[in-house]
Amino acid sequence: MTARTATHLLGLLLLVGLTACASAPPVARNPLADWRPSPNHNPRQASLIVVHHTEMDSAEAALRTLQTRNSGGRVSAHYLIGNDGRLYQLVADGERAWHAGASRWGGLADLNSASIGIELDNDGRSPFSTAQIDSLLRLLDDLTRRLDIPRQLVVGHGDIAPTRKSDPSVLFPWQRLAEAGFGLWPRAPLAPAPAGFDPWAALRLIGYDLSDPAAALRAFHRHYRGHEAEQWQPGDADLLHDLQRQLMAMPAMAPADTVGAAAVTP
Repeated sequence: MTARTATHLLGLLLLVGLTACASAPPVARNPLADWRPSPNHNPRQASLIVVHHTEMDSAEAALRTLQTRNSGGRVSAHYLIGNDGRLYQLVADGERAWHAGASRWGGLADLNSASIGIELDNDGRSPFSTAQIDSLLRLLDDLTRRLDIPRQLVVGHGDIAPTRKSDPSVLFPWQRLAEAGFGLWPRAPLAPAPAGFDPWAALRLIGYDLSDPAAALRAFHRHYRGHEAEQWQPGDADLLHDLQRQLMAMPAMAPADTVGAAAVTP
């Protein structure tokens, strides 16, 4: 090896080293503090999955919005599924995408920190394609297995933000997801609810925020009954009683306050 070649190789090695240093993420330590590390922590982890529809004309238009901003500011989601079933990822699973906004589910308020957001290319008026739902089911199977998210914790944007959102629409096939093992769905035949059964308490147990009861009831009907009535309907109590029984039979999950508290959402 000539001296010139050795010098050239040394320069390349130095360049690679400098590039690696420049691209390495900074260590998250405050220079004002004395660093005394504790092992008592874990990475932030999603505990539920939120399904949206884009209410736009194409996946390409939705991608542009999710990569830039809309009229209300910057938004994003972890995944987008086109009408043709093509799957796009925009934000890493371990990062906090801006898809939930001001929302609540059960004891969780900062749902951007606690969830995976999936956008479906749909204008809000059309049925969801078979290819798109097939792709969604594959993604849900991957996410729940890999991230250890309970399979019943798949909800809609309208469920977690009933005063602001209605997606995915009444046309979304929640029953098909349930038949594949995702989300919570009533079992047939439904047994009558017992005397004294409180449907509002059951609605809260499922996760709905009751600060606006009419909006919560509308979201419940959209998800489980395929309409958006704001008053109780015949059969609602029986349906909620079955959902409550399913939840009560499930293993206890980690307390909600281990995931997040105050709502800090763009």
